[in-house]
Amino acid sequence: MRYTLTMKYGEKQSGLFELPPWQGDAILLVDLDAFFASVEQADHPGWRGKPVIVGGDADKHGVVATASYEARKFGVRSAMPASQAERLCPQAIWTHGHFDRYREVSNQIMAILRSESPYVQQVSIDEAFMDVTPTRANKEHPVAIANRIQKRVEELGVTCSIGVGTTKTIAKIASDMDKPRGITVVYPGEEQSFLAPLPVRTMSGIGKASEKVLVDHGVRTLGDLAVADEGLLKKVFGKNAGMMRDRARGGDKTPVEQDDTVKSVSNEVTYAQDLSTREDIQAALASIAAKVGRRLRKKGLKGHVISLKVRYHDQSTKQVQRQLSPETDDELLYTPYLYQMLDEVWAPGMPVRLLGVGMSGFEGNEVLQESLFDDADLGIVNDESKPTIKNEEKRRGLLSATDAVKNKFGETAVRYGRDLRQGRNTTGSMAKNPEDYK
Repeated sequence: MRYTLTMKYGEKQSGLFELPPWQGDAILLVDLDAFFASVEQADHPGWRGKPVIVGGDADKHGVVATASYEARKFGVRSAMPASQAERLCPQAIWTHGHFDRYREVSNQIMAILRSESPYVQQVSIDEAFMDVTPTRANKEHPVAIANRIQKRVEELGVTCSIGVGTTKTIAKIASDMDKPRGITVVYPGEEQSFLAPLPVRTMSGIGKASEKVLVDHGVRTLGDLAVADEGLLKKVFGKNAGMMRDRARGGDKTPVEQDDTVKSVSNEVTYAQDLSTREDIQAALASIAAKVGRRLRKKGLKGHVISLKVRYHDQSTKQVQRQLSPETDDELLYTPYLYQMLDEVWAPGMPVRLLGVGMSGFEGNEVLQESLFDDADLGIVNDESKPTIKNEEKRRGLLSATDAVKNKFGETAVRYGRDLRQGRNTTGSMAKNPEDYK
């Protein structure tokens, strides 16, 4: 049986109706509703009840980061080109957003979740899994906990939707069933009947390409996926075929991880005007690489897998990675490698819409990953390169000095010509980068 508890604006809920007992694991997925836009509406009372869009500029290739539910009624969605959103909802209130404020509210909400359970896994700035399995010491019903969390979050001026189930997969899917401000509960024993009729795309890990192959072979629902041919699943999901089948059957037992280990640190920038010359692209890469280096040093991390991402004017994307030895957090050392890697994915005259730089391999024994970024084609570069400043002591001295000035006076206190070169050529769009909220 599935229960959906929804409390809309202006309503009061005096208490929960009698709930069937819960036996077994209990996982919550807390998903903040239209989070960026909700924070803006909470901070600007005059914006409440009106369509609000947080995103980049329509005339600079910007995209929508978040749209309020009032704007979504007009068809506006996250990741939509800002120009399209502007046509659909010309009366919307637009803002580039205030990420420091979103991070502050997110941290307050995560503190609420951790006060309810020690087992919390934050997966983005506006989502977190929780393990609230009843124990001998704590027999409180998972739905009662979800209801209390929803009320506590609302006191901060934003709302959340919560999925309650026996696995992370079910909790995640359930959290999307009744938005905003809903609680959807899938009881133990009802996993397969809940999942079976849902389209395959409902489950995370299945993108457009995978969906097309599955549908072309008659696999349209998660019930179909649960009994699909093993060979087909291996063709689509490779080594993850068994895991995806288990998830479709409701049997995935992946735990709520408390490991806060950072897997990668990255930064990417979308440009209002395409970059077409090597000089402009290298200047942009140096600026992005410096941001990644600074984040690495802030976190005390050094990596040995460097990644370059390039998105072209036609929205196609390519990526190249290489291993570095030894591990480093020094952009003056690894930026020249990025220049060489660029030759693998770019030729003169090719217009570039987006550039991204990532560093991973923090454990010292990590091999090249399949992908740090979505829908990318990999290539591996083995050429040697030379650091910007050969003397390591001088490099570290320069980095330490710049970090110290920025720590005291802000990120814009030290700016190079490369930063000024493309400083105004950005879209104003925001991304929910995981490392930005940790």
